[in-house]
Amino acid sequence: MEDGSTRDTERILSRLRLASVRQAARAPALDDVEGAVAKAIAESGMLGRMRPGARVAVTAGSRGIADIATVLRTVCDGVRRAGGQPFIFPAMGSHGGATAEGQVALLESLGVTEASVGAPVRATMEVVELGRTEDGLPVYLDRYATEADAIIAVNRVKSHSDFSSTYESGLMKILAVGAGKRMGAEVIHSGGAGGLRNFIVPYARQVIAHAPVIGGLALLENERHSLAEVVGLPADEIEKHEAALLLRAKAMEPSLPFDEIDLLIIDRMGKEISGVGMDTNVIGRRAIRGEPDPERPKVAYVFVRTLTPASHGNAIGVGLADFTTMRLAEQIDWPVTRLNGLISGFLERAKLPLTLPNDRAALLAALTALGAKAEAARVVRIRDTADLTEMAVSESVLGEARARDLVECGPPQPMAFDSEGWMS
Repeated sequence: MEDGSTRDTERILSRLRLASVRQAARAPALDDVEGAVAKAIAESGMLGRMRPGARVAVTAGSRGIADIATVLRTVCDGVRRAGGQPFIFPAMGSHGGATAEGQVALLESLGVTEASVGAPVRATMEVVELGRTEDGLPVYLDRYATEADAIIAVNRVKSHSDFSSTYESGLMKILAVGAGKRMGAEVIHSGGAGGLRNFIVPYARQVIAHAPVIGGLALLENERHSLAEVVGLPADEIEKHEAALLLRAKAMEPSLPFDEIDLLIIDRMGKEISGVGMDTNVIGRRAIRGEPDPERPKVAYVFVRTLTPASHGNAIGVGLADFTTMRLAEQIDWPVTRLNGLISGFLERAKLPLTLPNDRAALLAALTALGAKAEAARVVRIRDTADLTEMAVSESVLGEARARDLVECGPPQPMAFDSEGWMS
């Protein structure tokens, strides 16, 4: 038997209408990715640091970076033209279930294969200890990379999902957390978010000093998840320049145009979208004990609907949401997700939020949780946290959207569900 509150939320949901809006681009995308990569490598002079016939290990991470197969193929082509023998190695800590096979599969889901990049993919979870940091931390590196004659780091420079600092995600991080495989990731994550903030730079310094790193390729994306800038750096200039590149990257990163949101609906989360499925800087919450959340936006409730196939069941980050569906819960590979949570140390992110049978039930639950604010709830729906060009907003937000010069793509439309309660 329905009570009054249930009827009220049913009525509010029936009246909720969303309008599609579009944000203007802030940074142009590269017209010629291959040309930009080739130019960046040439200007850095990194290939002049390897001898003819050198075996060159090129990093490939677990993130969904724009045009990454094209970037890696161009790097490998450049190495071959300079007389080297390139190969790709997964530099992704414990991702992919912390197995070589899982990491190869993860790369394949990102479009990175021997066929697509024109070089073999060599994967192992074995590492070699290179030495110790000044604080006594053991420094590990992928065995294949250690045996190579040269190493080139390739990664996107961007905000980190766990902390804010001078160095976050980028070349220093992939040389430390990624190339150190599971053992390196465990060492750096052992100090929590503070460890990431404090350990990455001294750890990466040791890798650069004691391994044959010849340079790095920094990739910067705009808010539309397209490459906007490519910068090549010789090994001894990576630390010097990466901090400035991070500031440039942050100015281009996607962000929600609203400071206050009552309900954020996210259609999909995934490892190729963010290391924790949903970009914490976009949703305004980190779910790390003792670590402050981003200053904006303030989101009362997050509802995430599904998990991407490219995640291979790794739903780390689902705990950032307040509501989800049984469909997403059934997509989770719990051993993989638990492992990621345990190694990172951020257990809240591996917890399952309030789980409802379908989208409609989840929305009703969210409106119930909003209480009196449900009548004029500020609702925003996005595809994922990497794609914020277009979004749908409730009529209560539409005035602010217009004031912020967002382009309206059509009139507000009522929420539509199929016969099983799923949103279209």
